[in-house]
Amino acid sequence: MSADSQHQNLAIIGHVDHGKSTLVGRLLYETGSIPEHVIEQHREEAEEKGKGGFEFAYVMDNLAEERERGVTIDIAHQEFSTDEYDFTIVDTPGHRDFVKNMITGASQADHAVLVVAADDGVAPQTQEHVFLARTLGIDELIVAVNKMDVVDYEESTYDEVVGEVEQLLKQVRFQTDDASFIPISAFEGDNIAEASDNTPWYDGRTILEALNDLPEPQPPTDAPLRLPIQDVYTISGIGTVPVGRIETGIMNVGDSVSFQPSDVGGEVKTIEMHHEEVPEARPGDNVGFNVRGIGKDDIRRGDVCGPADDPPSVAETFQAQIVVMQHPSVITAGYTPVFHAHTAQVACTIESIDKKMDPASGEVAEENPDFIQSGDAAVVTIRPQKPLSIEPSSEIPELGSFAIRDMGQTIAAGKVLEVHERQ
Repeated sequence: MSADSQHQNLAIIGHVDHGKSTLVGRLLYETGSIPEHVIEQHREEAEEKGKGGFEFAYVMDNLAEERERGVTIDIAHQEFSTDEYDFTIVDTPGHRDFVKNMITGASQADHAVLVVAADDGVAPQTQEHVFLARTLGIDELIVAVNKMDVVDYEESTYDEVVGEVEQLLKQVRFQTDDASFIPISAFEGDNIAEASDNTPWYDGRTILEALNDLPEPQPPTDAPLRLPIQDVYTISGIGTVPVGRIETGIMNVGDSVSFQPSDVGGEVKTIEMHHEEVPEARPGDNVGFNVRGIGKDDIRRGDVCGPADDPPSVAETFQAQIVVMQHPSVITAGYTPVFHAHTAQVACTIESIDKKMDPASGEVAEENPDFIQSGDAAVVTIRPQKPLSIEPSSEIPELGSFAIRDMGQTIAAGKVLEVHERQ
């Protein structure tokens, strides 16, 4: 990672078999982000099995397999750099966890690459992911029409898929002018790092060029400090050490901070990053820190740390816009699933369904509907069953989105419109 490059979070979205992980692997491979020894190891294995020249595919299969086994791949495998930016891939391995990963776990993606297979076109998850990306405020979309090798690099097939995707983007009111379409083969490497001879009819940018041209994200340093707590440790010689990633603002040694909803506070004595003490930390930094007078039982995962004079808001109720992705029946007022917001997981009751939105136009389709179901977008009022710190998405987007889970799956995703704070 170059020190002067800007950082971007990039979501890779799209239907499960359309080649997302192959594209991720290819990007890492082409930008030299997979360590040489890893490639060597795969090359040797490939040759032993008589598949020389397939080391790239091999790297991919192994990464894919590690993902399936739930092994957390070394984070280096998830970062790559172009001339302009250092990218972290917000990975979307299983569809079930896609939303949760996209919304929680420090993964506010700035932009997304939508992967659509040329031989398959728009699939159900393509649609869902685009809708989500739109709801969660992703600005720019790069549409990679993948597997061009499978359709013999036919321009007409590419045009057909582009038409389908444009239709879909219009439906969810994504600015189609803001989308770039690129014909690629992640497997063969066409139009990823360099222009391909197999698509002489295409004269646009490669994937890496398009990524380089993305607008710069504005680092949220001028927002107030918000640091969701992931874990709380007791470390001998130091005491209680909460750990988390700074989402917005800056934390300095000597700051007076408040933890909400636990409602305790104190002065920051030390901040540690990568096992070194530092005087300050910024958005994106994973830190451990120690606060004078805070004991292990005073705070917990899901608390948010902020300035004592501008503490994180705690919701009595909040109004949110949600998108229902999958639910076996209908959702009515009184439904109480688990909300995952930043590092917090809290059961919340949908108190009222205020309006149903038309997902195609964003207009209000129905006021106070009796129920909502899969595919619906709605504005709802929510009451957390225990205190929850959350912020309006318009003010602090990093703490304004959430996933709703029930029965082991992501039911819906949403963003906070307004918070009615507890008194």
